[in-house]
Amino acid sequence: MSNIQKKTDVILIGAGVMSATLGSLLKELAPEWEITVFEKLASAGEESSNEWNNAGTGHAALCELNYTSEKADGSIDISKAVNINEQFQLSRQFWSFLVNSDLIRNPQDFIKPIPHMSLVSGEKNVSFLKKRFKALSNVSLFQGMEFSNDPEKLKEWIPLIMEGRTSNEPIAATKIDSGTDVNFGALTRLLFDHLKSKNVEIKYKHSIKDIKRTRDGSWEVKVHNLDNGKIEYHTAKFIFIGGGGGSLPLLQKTGIPESKYIGGFPVSGLFMVCNNPKVVAQHHAKVYGKAKVGAPPMSVPHLDTRYIGDKKALLFGPFAGFSPKFLKAGSNLDLICSIKPNNLFTMLAAGVKEMALTKYLIQQMMLSNEKRLEELREFIPNANIEDWEIVVAGQRVQVIKDTEVGKGTLQFGTEVVSAADGSIAALLGASPGASTAVNVMLEVLERCFPQHMKEWEPKIKEMIPSHGVSLAENPELFQEIHAFTTQALGLGEKEPLHR
Repeated sequence: MSNIQKKTDVILIGAGVMSATLGSLLKELAPEWEITVFEKLASAGEESSNEWNNAGTGHAALCELNYTSEKADGSIDISKAVNINEQFQLSRQFWSFLVNSDLIRNPQDFIKPIPHMSLVSGEKNVSFLKKRFKALSNVSLFQGMEFSNDPEKLKEWIPLIMEGRTSNEPIAATKIDSGTDVNFGALTRLLFDHLKSKNVEIKYKHSIKDIKRTRDGSWEVKVHNLDNGKIEYHTAKFIFIGGGGGSLPLLQKTGIPESKYIGGFPVSGLFMVCNNPKVVAQHHAKVYGKAKVGAPPMSVPHLDTRYIGDKKALLFGPFAGFSPKFLKAGSNLDLICSIKPNNLFTMLAAGVKEMALTKYLIQQMMLSNEKRLEELREFIPNANIEDWEIVVAGQRVQVIKDTEVGKGTLQFGTEVVSAADGSIAALLGASPGASTAVNVMLEVLERCFPQHMKEWEPKIKEMIPSHGVSLAENPELFQEIHAFTTQALGLGEKEPLHR
């Protein structure tokens, strides 16, 4: 068996939205650099980025209540919501640049306008939503948000949800029309088509077996070509590990000090998908509720209008579950193999701390279809089980690490881990993930290529005009940029609701 040995400038591991975004940025900033991508599966965007494996909300904190918390004095902390919205605006700007430069065409293939709504019931929750609405309304990023606790108005906004509702409990919602539905699978495929046209070598069905440091400070990856069974060796000065849940085991192989004392906790998910076009036509919004007391942030129930292919779909969920796999196409040994002497106590501490989460996941796994229907009926009182089927969503691996809060703290979010010298970086974690890909990849560039940032700055500003500036603090700039991206991405037209 002959071993192939090749050199390149940059290696991207995983053909998901993160590698696609980093590759697209680098091709603009350093077009002469050679980039090679390795993907274990047969095509791009098949794991966490796939449209059936994530919520596609285009997370801008317009409707996700877990991004705004109530403080002890009753006021609402909106800092996280503002931060996430700012990050999504960077993604919109970069996508607009790609469209206007003819590097990707037909933005409607991956992004469509869709109202984002928050819906709550009960006096306490209605009071919280009203305070949240008032706090966000002072920020230009959330302009156009409406609040209503009038059942007649809510019938106009969400007829499917209001029909057959008999409870006298107070109910309220916020609605903002500038929300989007993003098909991250389609976006990932478009970006990889673009990269291919820029001579980026994309090797599908290639699995990474090992990552080692070479004497000259480069990195060597040992790759298994799944088609012909051969082993290849590729070296590069910089490696990015963007393999979704599979990033942690690969990061551990590097042996860098930053890879120690980190663990991963896999969470699987299920969605209910409506297969009755008449029901789908009656709902046009992404409606997020409030997580039940004791439930983790990733369990926020939502009823989403989605566009998958050219078809409008309706999804409800997520229902959490547990699988030891780190990827949908992973192995049942993933979790066990990720436990090392350096992270054993971190993992054990998390196990003790997160008993409530473990109990919650076990309860979710035991749910019968009847119980799931009960939860769906909290959103759609007249839901009929024949109209819905179960779809398995993607695997998420939440980061466990030692923090100031204590040993074995479970993190909910997206995190970059990089070597001190910037020669290798990995992305761990989950939501808001794909929506903030551009911001996260700019962080990778700043950490890993500080020596180039000064020369790259003018080009970054051309691609992402608000880079380095707070849009929340510059309302006029936000108005200008929002209008520009709305036009570039074709988000100005609203689709009527069919009753």
